[in-house]
Amino acid sequence: MKIKGFKTAAVAAGIRYADRLDLGLIFSETPVVTAGAFTTNQVKAAPVVLDMERLKQGKAQAILINSGCANACTGENGMLAAIATGECAATALGIAPEMVQISSTGVIGEQLNVSAIVKAMPELVAKLSADNFDQVAKAIMTTDTVSKTASRSVMIGEQEVHFVGMAKGAGMIMPNMATMLAFVLTDAQISFRQLHGALLKGVERTFNRITIDGDTSTNDMILVMANGAAGNPWIDEGASDYQDIFQQTLEDLLKDLALQIVADGEGATKFITIRVCGAREEMDAEQIARTVANSSLVKTAFFGEDANWGRIIAAMGRSGVRFCPERVDIAFDDVVIVENGLGQGKEAEKSATAILKEKNILVTIDLKDGRGCAEVYTCDFSIDYVKINADYRS
Repeated sequence: MKIKGFKTAAVAAGIRYADRLDLGLIFSETPVVTAGAFTTNQVKAAPVVLDMERLKQGKAQAILINSGCANACTGENGMLAAIATGECAATALGIAPEMVQISSTGVIGEQLNVSAIVKAMPELVAKLSADNFDQVAKAIMTTDTVSKTASRSVMIGEQEVHFVGMAKGAGMIMPNMATMLAFVLTDAQISFRQLHGALLKGVERTFNRITIDGDTSTNDMILVMANGAAGNPWIDEGASDYQDIFQQTLEDLLKDLALQIVADGEGATKFITIRVCGAREEMDAEQIARTVANSSLVKTAFFGEDANWGRIIAAMGRSGVRFCPERVDIAFDDVVIVENGLGQGKEAEKSATAILKEKNILVTIDLKDGRGCAEVYTCDFSIDYVKINADYRS
């Protein structure tokens, strides 16, 4: 995967573990339009605070990413560490420090191993190539079992525009305006205002619709860099048709990455889509879907392949959305297990249990109260999820 004008590299710097890719770099030979979205958690990692300030200029030239340490809750030393590693990368690349975005992921509360990053920087920069995108996707992994990448291309005017993206995340996932980490490169020619708007809209329908465990990280971010190399007609406020094409393609890419995160949820054995229809408003449908998707009792029932629909309707009832329980229908795939608020008996539960043995499951909830619909994507809670998070720091 590659985009003309961008180079990438990854090395094993030994930030936390030996002989494991843990430091990645994305570099553009010139400053490019860059937009970002970040965690809304009150507790923000030093790189997030730094990046949010730097991105006010709407441009960047490099992204330095480390795994193994979140550099969150690390006080003044943490901010100094983020600045120092950025300056180290800027010096090695021959660019201004303000052009470097910093991203970290890993354990919260531990100081960043700056010396390891500084020592690895010459090798990292020397390895910059158009062909190392997949290596960076591996370097940003923590508890992920697989790297996550996606690509798209689309015609805008008479020019083909390309997109490539990577993401990491398998736990602490219920983002708000971002995901754990995600980075997208495109050769589209687009203004910052249009790029930022497209990103926020896309995130709202993709990364903001996934949940693994209901936790929002201190380090969540997504950055999109657009270098204009495709030479497509300029996408600005007066080019609504081109903007729509760009928006749809970016959103499709983001959804691909978001669903890969859910499928790789820590210890996950099921990929579950919660679809709520018939709500008064779309936001009501989303709130109910999200409450069901975040319910530990619902998620453990899916792991146990137990068609316990009572847990679903109970979660709906505490969502804060008013609805009539006596009108609710619930189906697992095409098996209706609840109709007008009443269970459909043992045979229906038996058929539903067979559905729950599948890897991909669709839960459809019909409130019969309007036209609002929304989907949220989640996974089950397994025994492995507990094991992974019980000894994550070891």
